[in-house]
Amino acid sequence: MENWIGIGIWIIMGSLIGLIMKTLIKRPEAAPGHTGLIATLGALAAVVGGLLGVGIFSFYDPRALSLGGMLGAATLATLFTFIYRWGVRGLI
Repeated sequence: MENWIGIGIWIIMGSLIGLIMKTLIKRPEAAPGHTGLIATLGALAAVVGGLLGVGIFSFYDPRALSLGGMLGAATLATLFTFIYRWGVRGLI
């Protein structure tokens, strides 16, 4: 049960990180909206990052609420939403 609670925390944390990145990074040429997409992208990235963090940092005692899981979730959610919000237009 503890792991499911941790994954739920990753999803909420990733969505909040995505919404924070939307408010921090303003693009004048960007179309309005995309709030749901950015929140979903942040949640998905947080789950993947959390799984990677648990796998790398706490391999022998895998728990979703570990430090590695939380750091991995926050890092990948921040990276993916930053790339989507700022870098997609610059990469094309």
